[in-house]
Order: sequence, then C-alpha cells, then structure tokens
Amino acid sequence: MHRNLALLSIAMLCAVGCQHSVHPRVGTGLPPPSWVEAETPPPPGDDDEEAASDTTVVEGPREISARHILIMYKGSAHAPETIGRTKEEALARAKECLKRLRAGEPFESLVAEYSDEPGAAKRGGSLGRFDRTRMVESFTKAAFALKPGEISDIVETQFGYHIIQRTE
Repeated sequence: MHRNLALLSIAMLCAVGCQHSVHPRVGTGLPPPSWVEAETPPPPGDDDEEAASDTTVVEGPREISARHILIMYKGSAHAPETIGRTKEEALARAKECLKRLRAGEPFESLVAEYSDEPGAAKRGGSLGRFDRTRMVESFTKAAFALKPGEISDIVETQFGYHIIQRTE
C-alpha cells in the first residue's frame, strides 16, 4: 500500500512538472515565465452551480499588449542562483529604474540595464498580447488599469518587482 501511495505521489509530481511550456518569446529550453502563465482555476463542480451561474462583467478591453521590467531578489520565484540582491535592494533598484523612466529615458534601454527576465533585453521587455487570465492577479490588475503608453508604479509579485508599460 505504501508503495502504491509513493508511486501515485511521484506520478502526480511528474504530471505537474511536465505541464510547463516554453514561452514563445523567451526561446526553446528555458522555463516559461510564470507571471505570464497563471494557474487556471478548476472547473466548477456540482456544489459550485450557483457560483458558476454568476457572470461578472469586467469593464475594459479583453486583451492588451504590454512590456515590463522585472527586478528579482534572492528567494523570489524562479530567481536564478546568480541573483544575490535582497528584497530591499531589489525594491531600491526598482525605484531607481522607475525614476529614470519617469524622467523620460527610453524603456528599451532600461529593460536591457535593469530587467532580470531571461531574453527581456532582446524583446524590449515585450510580453505581447494577453488576456486577464494569463498573468498573476496583481500584475493583471496593474496592467489592465493602465492606458496605452502609461507606465505603472512598482508592482510586486512572487517573482519580484515589475514596472509595466501598456503598449496597446
């Protein structure tokens, strides 16, 4: 019985780990940036019929395009071992970057200088088009609240600190 339980646990872990896909803008072989692929809620069950029939109308566009700068810190989700800055140091770096953006420096050059996201400099931080279900909640709220061309304040997620610019 213990052996069956162990095998079931291993199979479940493999299934979860194998669901990762490669983000099309990062390139083959790198794990997907999880702030792009949020967890999909489970389908409603029989006891959720009332909740499932409640349709919430969301104002605003269904999809937007945006780019971002991600500043990670040691211990943030998906931070590589090369990231050694503390959370406080990462926040200070994000504030410095935001100040330079607000002073008019080009987003693309600051992506190359500040962003810890793999491949971000090559893409100018672009995330392409996405809907409200693709990103983690705090990122989505901030990005969809922006008008085209507008730059967000610093947005914290489990991945670090983001500065988002809505592009369309």
